[in-house]
Amino acid sequence: MTGKKHKPGLPWSILTMRCPRCRRGDMFKSGNPYSKLSTKHIFEMYDNCPVCKQKYDLEVGFWYGTGYVSYGIAVLMSGITFILWWILIGISFNDNRIFYWLISNTVFLVLIQPWLMRLSRVVYLYFFVTYDGNYENTKGTEFDYY
Repeated sequence: MTGKKHKPGLPWSILTMRCPRCRRGDMFKSGNPYSKLSTKHIFEMYDNCPVCKQKYDLEVGFWYGTGYVSYGIAVLMSGITFILWWILIGISFNDNRIFYWLISNTVFLVLIQPWLMRLSRVVYLYFFVTYDGNYENTKGTEFDYY
């Protein structure tokens, strides 16, 4: 064994909301977005990664772009629930099943909103910061992004 560190997987790092540079440090101070239900606490992030010191807020107004990511993820989730509803229950205007899907999908999106807002921040940051397996030896990169 060479002592080489294992590279964390990209999907798992995104879903567990880890730093994009080292994929080890937490991005949010609270691991559960539902623990303190207020918009003030949902977005409580570290300024820098606790492990590699990557700066999370790259510039003023950086997080405004997450609205587009959040919209895309919400559309994807709605498409998935529509297909599942169509396969399991069926779609029909005659007995209003399509409207039941619309109502249940709306409730679903409202319930996952705190998690969705955090996930959109993580995905958005992953667009700009690349993985660096040698982050311990790379100097001066705590503010670098690509």
